[in-house]
Amino acid sequence: MAVWFTEILVFIVALIVAILLYKALKTATSLAINAVLGILLLIAVKFLLGLEIAITWVAVFICAIGGIFGALIIIVLNYLKIAFL
Repeated sequence: MAVWFTEILVFIVALIVAILLYKALKTATSLAINAVLGILLLIAVKFLLGLEIAITWVAVFICAIGGIFGALIIIVLNYLKIAFL
């Protein structure tokens, strides 16, 4: 009887861990895609529109954290001649 209870308990714990890992990896994947899109947008705007955006580690870090929104902030700040010149 104790073995049966232990097996059920281990199964439930494994199921909970699997669900949590799935949600964490799903979130991490979407964050990684957003970061890559932000960096690609920054590079595309720099070369296609000819803005003089300095691509530094700070700019890449902001794009990696903020994604597309971070890239848009960098573009606006550069356009207003506030930062990333």
